[in-house]
Amino acid sequence: MSADAIGTREASGLRLLGYSDLNSTGDGMQIMRNGDALYVGHLGGSGLGTSILDVSDPAHPRVVTQIPAPAGSHSHKVQLAGGLLLVNEERFRGGEGFSHGFLVYDVSDPFELRRIGYFDSTGEGVHRIVWLGGRYAYMSAVPEGFDDRIFLIVDMSDPTHPVEAGRWWWPGMWRGGGEVLDQPEGKRFAAHHALLDGDLGYLGYGDAGMVILDLSDVSRPEHIATIGWNPGGDTHTCMPLPGRKLVVATDEAIKEKCREEQKLVHVLDVSDPAAPKVVSACPVPEGDYCNRGLRFGPHNLHENRPGSYRSETLMFVTYFNAGLRVYDIADAERPVEVAHWVPEPAPGQIDTQINDLFVSSLDDDGLVYVTDRVGGGLFVLEPDDELSARMRQAAL
Repeated sequence: MSADAIGTREASGLRLLGYSDLNSTGDGMQIMRNGDALYVGHLGGSGLGTSILDVSDPAHPRVVTQIPAPAGSHSHKVQLAGGLLLVNEERFRGGEGFSHGFLVYDVSDPFELRRIGYFDSTGEGVHRIVWLGGRYAYMSAVPEGFDDRIFLIVDMSDPTHPVEAGRWWWPGMWRGGGEVLDQPEGKRFAAHHALLDGDLGYLGYGDAGMVILDLSDVSRPEHIATIGWNPGGDTHTCMPLPGRKLVVATDEAIKEKCREEQKLVHVLDVSDPAAPKVVSACPVPEGDYCNRGLRFGPHNLHENRPGSYRSETLMFVTYFNAGLRVYDIADAERPVEVAHWVPEPAPGQIDTQINDLFVSSLDDDGLVYVTDRVGGGLFVLEPDDELSARMRQAAL
């Protein structure tokens, strides 16, 4: 299906350039780009794990290969660095016979993945990985003995045989060690993923908020501070902006039709990591989103990965049925929305659910790749002249 067949419901500053329904298996999740190859994880309902697309012509993305997920599992996350692709394996919706850990692929040929290693996390498996190359990968997982996700560090010095180097969990989560979690009723303390600034890790920890860890000794991560906020909960992505001593944090919307406390994108001051404080929240998209169906609220940030578009003032955020939103936080106390794009929902789908994203560097094509987690597939967005100029001005 071409982009011409896809309707745009609302847009400012962005237009639809290309589209793929991922061979009618459009439950797209995390995205990584490797030259002309694009790797897309799948939520799991389709039975697929990873799709590989050729985006040499971004107006016409072409599926090259699709790798199934193991029975009972999903592989919805992909991480690319140092010539390696890491793909998670996690139990999916109570599946039996599931796999638990992550795969290591050699991507010397971007379109022909060669499996070279595996990490077995035990338990329920690995949820989300942060892998930027170097010695360590950072992730959330549910190892044996834990009822929910904790933070793991894995040594990748031998990618054919990754080994655990360290772990940290919220006190009380180690059921296998006799701990009892004092968790407020109706709340969930669960690690999501940590983004790093030097030896500091900024870890989203669900309803606990953001946890700041000292990772200078990976074998013994040390807790520095925790900050929550109201409204809030389900803290997902915490992205440091090192040059500004700020963090941008998203709280994931998890319930349909806003049947939860409002979820926001917060800007935090971390100039003193032991005493983080909320500076502001990004504007909430205006419209009847709560009544349209499915989820409305923030999810993921474009994470300023090396080799991708990077900025400390321009934030790209997926917002489920409010599509993609772009915020300018040059004034950290007064963020403003400067662009957005919302597609029409896929045929038979209640509403769109824009889930994850990747923004290419300006040296590549400066395009924005986004996925719909239910059935919408992959969209390629092109900034207009005004947004392109803003991106150039804001780029690191």
